[in-house]
Amino acid sequence: MSSLTLPLSDEDILSRLRTILHDTFEIEPERVTLQAHLFEELDLDSIDAVDLAIQLQRLTGKRIKPDEFKSVRTVDDVVAAVRTLLND
Repeated sequence: MSSLTLPLSDEDILSRLRTILHDTFEIEPERVTLQAHLFEELDLDSIDAVDLAIQLQRLTGKRIKPDEFKSVRTVDDVVAAVRTLLND
């Protein structure tokens, strides 16, 4: 998977995230909405969250600190975290 190039809209980030969630966890893209809760609605667990963080590191080319990713609960939170990483 190639790294992201700037500038990116939230919709671009969401599109990439849908691809990651589908390819890695077999989650249908239409289930991945900004409001979707990662653990309750998309059925991810803590190990899946680590795998997702690794995929996002590959995508952004930046290290994700565990403390920064701990508060992520929804797809929108992930999009915001990626946006923050890309702007650092």
